[in-house]
Amino acid sequence: MSAAFKFTPDMPADKEAVIQSRLSAVEREFDIKFIFAIESGSRAWGFPSPDSDFDVRFVYAHKPSWYLRIAPERDVIELPLEDDWDINGWDIQKAIGLLMKPNPVLLEWLSSPIQYRWDTAACGLLQDFAEEYVRPDQCLTHYFHLAKRQWDRNIEGEARVNLKKYFYVLRPCLAIRWIRINGAELPPMNFQDLVQGTELGDLVQVEISKLLIAKAKSSEIGSDQRIQTIDELIIHELNWAQSNLPEKNTTSKKMRENADRLFRELIGYTPT
Repeated sequence: MSAAFKFTPDMPADKEAVIQSRLSAVEREFDIKFIFAIESGSRAWGFPSPDSDFDVRFVYAHKPSWYLRIAPERDVIELPLEDDWDINGWDIQKAIGLLMKPNPVLLEWLSSPIQYRWDTAACGLLQDFAEEYVRPDQCLTHYFHLAKRQWDRNIEGEARVNLKKYFYVLRPCLAIRWIRINGAELPPMNFQDLVQGTELGDLVQVEISKLLIAKAKSSEIGSDQRIQTIDELIIHELNWAQSNLPEKNTTSKKMRENADRLFRELIGYTPT
């Protein structure tokens, strides 16, 4: 196995200390409890640069009384972008609603290899709900539009491309390929796991390995001619996904009832 496909995510102790301090400040300021807080972005995906941002994402819950109001309050918390810190999160009510669509972003967060806060019981309930109600093929639409948007914006029609932009097309395209090949199993968050689990040919693995090594050494790996083997992989998966997009998901009564039950349990609501 190429060294480029061996990736162990970690977080420098000094950086984690800053993140923990900022998360504690969020808890106090907004009077919330964390369901979880994790690292997303390239540091968790498996292709960080030396100066990659810290993309901290979290899901939180307010006290039950916060939700009992006529006018809904804001359901996200976003800290101002500062240097290489990008920290924001969703209220649990929003998170469950997106999970029902389904939006696989929450599932990726729940599989992040870098965890800052983690309520084991609460996360287990979310994972159990997802396992019961979310089918991998329902996530195709999300991955298709994500990959197509990045492809059209950064690669399609260009003779030379910023090579690091390939990663932002490849990751959702490999998630599409994973779903096509593995069927009932949701794609992992980690890029290396996607590569290893999607039966890629040797030539395309070599090209991906070169990109991973270059990105690990420098924040800017430069522009160059497009890479034919990677282009062919991307186009094949985009075409397959476009021809196999699922019909719009509809939620069953049982799913809605169980989602309501899960929400009440996670916020600690006890009916009187």
